[in-house]
Amino acid sequence: MNTRDFIDWARQSQRLVEIAQQVDPYLEQARVMSALDGRVVLFRNLAGLPSWRAVAGICAQREFFAQSLSCSVGQLVERIADAVAHPCAPPRVPDGPCQQQAQTPVDLMRLPIPRYHPADGGRYVTAGIAVVGDPDYGRNVSIHRLMVLDHTHMVARLVEGRGAHTAWKKTTDDLPVAIAVGCPVHVLLAAAISPASGIDEFGIAHALSPTPLVQCQTVDIAVPADAEMVLEGRITHRKAQEGPFPDLTGTMDVVRQQPIIEINRITHRAEPIFHAILPGGLEHRQLMGMPREPTILAAVNRVCRCTGVYITPGGVSWLHAVVQIDKQTDDDGRNAIEAAFSGHSSLKHVVVVDQDVDIYSSDAVEWAIATRFQADCDLVILKDQSGSSLDPSAEKSPGQKTRTAKMGLDATAPLGSVRTEFERVGYAPVDLEQYGVNPTA
Repeated sequence: MNTRDFIDWARQSQRLVEIAQQVDPYLEQARVMSALDGRVVLFRNLAGLPSWRAVAGICAQREFFAQSLSCSVGQLVERIADAVAHPCAPPRVPDGPCQQQAQTPVDLMRLPIPRYHPADGGRYVTAGIAVVGDPDYGRNVSIHRLMVLDHTHMVARLVEGRGAHTAWKKTTDDLPVAIAVGCPVHVLLAAAISPASGIDEFGIAHALSPTPLVQCQTVDIAVPADAEMVLEGRITHRKAQEGPFPDLTGTMDVVRQQPIIEINRITHRAEPIFHAILPGGLEHRQLMGMPREPTILAAVNRVCRCTGVYITPGGVSWLHAVVQIDKQTDDDGRNAIEAAFSGHSSLKHVVVVDQDVDIYSSDAVEWAIATRFQADCDLVILKDQSGSSLDPSAEKSPGQKTRTAKMGLDATAPLGSVRTEFERVGYAPVDLEQYGVNPTA
């Protein structure tokens, strides 16, 4: 399901908000996106850009991922984990929609790249999938925010030690790069995963759903044929100031000196659709948090049976998780807490619950804490741990890893005959229509 197929599904299922009124990508578009955060929004009339449309929110809900992968929401974690474990080499096709037209001459200023916040360092591409080649491990695919500098240059936020940054550091010459915008949901999901070195993210994508690739025109790189737009160029060893820009937490990230990308080719579909992700919004959070759930699942499964993981939006989809287990021994809850922290090193707080607790319901999780948790025996506190640089409350020192305290809550019921005292009572279902009540009203 490419971006246009997804938009058609959203329209048919009445999940699409279509805005025909003219909207300016400079600040106005972000305000509308924020007001409709969580919805799929199609901007049909962008100020000064008659040939372009823009979409937002295609990754904002778990239901959207499930629809794209033809599975239920509860099956998502297992589907992702299986794709990471069994990637499939994607096919090459001779041509693709992403190359239907070329922009001549190259001019980033003629693209609908938004400025999101008045304090931003500039206009930003937020849904760009960058594809580079690592000299040792092969293709690396990842998502980076890209700030426009001028007509042909951008500056990329490359997180230190991650795949693209590592590949760039290994080269003394410029590093060829292709940046695909408007990719299918499953490709965005795969690009957000951080698999072991040498595992191809496009292979993960193709294991999730068909992902044909097409060769770029000026660099030896293949990109998703169904993308809306492709920027071809080189990551240079020159640097420029990048930022400020809102981060995942909704707070402003700091300004850094980052690598400059020179763009020398732009291709796109006819009547292209630009994908914009609101910084700190639900779409940003889903793409950050969901790919970490399979790693927590795998880590917890090594010590007990894990039946579900949810990195919660209230914890900015990065710092908080709920882990569901099939408890077999008294130590399973505590062991699951420690394993969860090893499965996602940025995790700060975790709650472990039983199978009868809906991990996607904050009310159900809070009920489990209220009825099954005692702080003097079920609380795990770990001091002076390596934490996330995204946490404003953590201790940060220049050149040093972020330090934080971590907390785990074992909100599972005890085993044995006493367990029935911790089970929630229920009532038999009734047919409300026989009482003259519309159940959907």
